[in-house]
Order: sequence, then structure tokens, then C-alpha cells
Amino acid sequence: MAGTTTTILEVNKLRKEFGGVIAVHDVSFSVARGEVFAVIGPNGAGKTTLFNLLAGALPATRGEARFKNQMITGLRPHQIAALGLTRTFQNVQIFGNMTVLENVMVGRHTKSRYGFIDAALHLPRANAAERQTRDDAMQRLEWVGLAARASDNAGALPFGQQRVLEVARALALDPELILLDEPGAGLTRSEVEELDKLIQQLRGNGITVILVEHNMELVMGIADRVMVLDYGQKIAEGTPLQVQQDERVIAAYLGVETFTAIPADANHAAAQ
Repeated sequence: MAGTTTTILEVNKLRKEFGGVIAVHDVSFSVARGEVFAVIGPNGAGKTTLFNLLAGALPATRGEARFKNQMITGLRPHQIAALGLTRTFQNVQIFGNMTVLENVMVGRHTKSRYGFIDAALHLPRANAAERQTRDDAMQRLEWVGLAARASDNAGALPFGQQRVLEVARALALDPELILLDEPGAGLTRSEVEELDKLIQQLRGNGITVILVEHNMELVMGIADRVMVLDYGQKIAEGTPLQVQQDERVIAAYLGVETFTAIPADANHAAAQ
């Protein structure tokens, strides 16, 4: 794991009930700044529900989450995003009728300090801020490799690039921690390889990543630590190698997934 080991996220007995169903069952864990922390588990294990709790899209039944030692449980999504915690979604959510650049500018606008009247009247401070927003958005596209398609309609992008565009839009908020919800879903092998490089780049730039993903080869090759959920409960947590050898994890995945063993010294070689 690169960088400092200061804790950036602390989750304590977080719980979410839907009627009589416990989707997240008193889950506790912590994530260090600069870490790639993966959350895995069979379908219905509560992974996306956990993300929704952390990002403020769902209220917790009980328990708490602290980001940078500040309570975020009970805050609204925009308040949590303003603190530096952003997310992508399992289902791609882009504005297909807008350009690639405009999609990222939408995310960046939430950080702008000028108001509607400033923009409507084309006041100098609004015009200057708009230019800065465009420049900043373009930098994010260069970062993720989509700068050449900035003026293209976002809906015309291949599926894999739409997922990357979502990451760029999340990065427009200058996050310190980003939640990636199944970013590898539906990607080709070459696109997954590019995603691997992008996650390494995020970590290299000091951004903490929490990753929900079904692609075990990607997870085991890039994660510093892995937490496994099953029926909403945490059943294992540790290094990729430790998790692969855990009998409870093997039982939970039996007939669902096959782990791809990654030699311990091969994990994060690019990050060394």
C-alpha cells in the first residue's frame, strides 16, 4: 500500500434493514488513506447497499461511518461529496445527449461559487469560472484518456469508455476517496486492463479507492485488502492471498465464482 497509513474512513456496526430483511448486518471496517480496498461477495451480498449508505443515498438503520474523522452518517449525498467522497454507479449514468466534456463539467459545476444570476448576466466572475471549469474538466479527461473525444456525444461512446467517463466526472469533484461500483462489469479484457491502470493511477495520485467488483482477477491483482460480504455480513477481511485461502469465502463462492490465484509478490508490483 502506497503512502501514509492514516485512516480516512472508519465504519462501525453499520446496518441497513428493509422491513424484515437485513441488507447490511452490523458491518465494521476501516480504510487507510491511499489504499485500494475491495468489497466482494455473491450477488445480493449487500455490496451496493453498503455503497449507498456511505454515499448518503440511503439512511442507515443504525451504526455510523466517519470520513476524515467527521461523521457522515445522516448527511445528504451532496454534503458527503463536498467533503471529498464521491462514487460511480453500477449502472452507467451519463448524460447521453451532452458532449463528453460537458458531462465532466456538470460534475465540476458543483464546486463553482458563482450563482445563477451571475451566469445568466454573463458577469465577469461567472465567465472566468466557466473557463476554469472547462479547463479543469479537460484535465480530468486527459487523465483518464478521453481528451480526444471531448467534443463527441457521450451517448456515442463505447460502453467501456462510458464507464471511464463516469470516473472522470467523479474526479471532477477532486475526491480524496472514490467508490467504484462494479467498474469492470461488461468490459472486454483489454478494457479491464485499462481499468487496472486507471485504478493504479488514482492510487498513485493519492486518491483512496473502495472497489466493488465481480472480476476476481482484477480484484486480487490490484487490491491492498479485500473484505468479503455474504448475506449482508462480513465473513472475511485481509490481503488478497489471505482471502483466497479462507474456507468461509470459498464456501460462499462455491459454484458462483472461481478465484484466480495471484502470487503474493505479484500484487501491486506496479505500485512499488
